[in-house]
Amino acid sequence: MIKNIIFDFGDIFINLDKLATYREMDKLGVSEISDEMIAIYHQYEKGLMTTDDFINFYHDKFGIKKEDLINAWNAILLDFPKERLDFLKEISASKKYRLFLLSNTNDLHIKWVQNSVGDIFYTEFKNSFEQFYLSHEIKFRKPDSEIYEFVLNENNLIADETLFVDDLKENTDSARKLGIHVWNLIPKKEDVIELFTKIKMN
Repeated sequence: MIKNIIFDFGDIFINLDKLATYREMDKLGVSEISDEMIAIYHQYEKGLMTTDDFINFYHDKFGIKKEDLINAWNAILLDFPKERLDFLKEISASKKYRLFLLSNTNDLHIKWVQNSVGDIFYTEFKNSFEQFYLSHEIKFRKPDSEIYEFVLNENNLIADETLFVDDLKENTDSARKLGIHVWNLIPKKEDVIELFTKIKMN
């Protein structure tokens, strides 16, 4: 029986255009993503690098203006449909499950989200969860097994009683190896509000 649900954020609650940042960076003259850039991104997402250092890396290497980089970086983020928040609030109010957010994200993205949806919407979203785990705050990122072990151990969760919902197969595969039940949700084909028709919870 599922007693705990861990949700991802991007393309689960907030819609993403995963290629938008690449398109915008290309317009700024950055057409290839190097191993160094991926390593910098992972460091930033793990909170091992400040936002200023992250921005300065691109400014120093490519001469990109701060504002242009921030706009390109946040281009991936789209809308947050209210029906998903309403669905989440219903689950939270029912008290049937312990709810957790587990997101690979960073300071620039989460600030954009807060400004985009507004304080009331964001607060209602955050308060629907028992714990709100962002990779740059906890210094772990998916799909590393340590991040799932961290959530399980911190909250005394049993893997076999826990469901993890994420849009990336590498993330759900990693969680499954630890005995966690998973739903690899396919964006645009499935929606988190279909959870109870897609997944057997008993």
